Amino acid sequence: MKEQKQKHKKTEKEKSFAVKNKWKVAFLALLGIIVGLVGFFFLRATQQREVIQYDTQPIVQREGEPVLSINSDKEQINALIDFYLQNYQKDSDVEYHFQLENQAMLTGDFKVLGAPITFYLYFDPYVTDDGNVQLQADSLSIGTLDLPVKQVMKMIEKSFKFPKWIEFNPDEETVLVRLDQFRMENGLFVKAEKINLVDDDIQVSLYLPQDKEK
Repeated sequence: MKEQKQKHKKTEKEKSFAVKNKWKVAFLALLGIIVGLVGFFFLRATQQREVIQYDTQPIVQREGEPVLSINSDKEQINALIDFYLQNYQKDSDVEYHFQLENQAMLTGDFKVLGAPITFYLYFDPYVTDDGNVQLQADSLSIGTLDLPVKQVMKMIEKSFKFPKWIEFNPDEETVLVRLDQFRMENGLFVKAEKINLVDDDIQVSLYLPQDKEK
């Protein structure tokens, strides 16, 4: 009888030990999957698959007096931006939006592991001495993810189609709007004079192309 009881106790202990081992293995497997997914996402989010190089064009100096000076506001500029981007992105599979509020805001969607993630990247705009516009990244909102602005800008640069006169510099966390490289259909140049988003005061000048100035 004693031997049977001892054998029964050993069997119960062995069963209990086996159950604990199964739970331990399951827990470790689940932990491994979670760590693997986190590592995979971080690698995909921070990896730069290719180096994107743009041929930086020399600054086009706009000489002489402007043919027209325009005072505008954010609502009018946003309408122009929306019209331009709708036409520019009509054949693109992914879209982004850019608008002026108290800051400049670039927004769009990434797909990470098949799930869309919306980002909001905020910039402070500055007019450069040559009449272009530099956007200095100020803050980033991308759901609950905590990613550096530099890496997100690299992802944006690779994921979306931008005009040739838009120059990204993720290392400096800036975007340069090369208005000196932008042409209207009639050939007019655009030069930024002032951007004050808080007071809603935006001023630009239009210049004739050089061959028509003579």
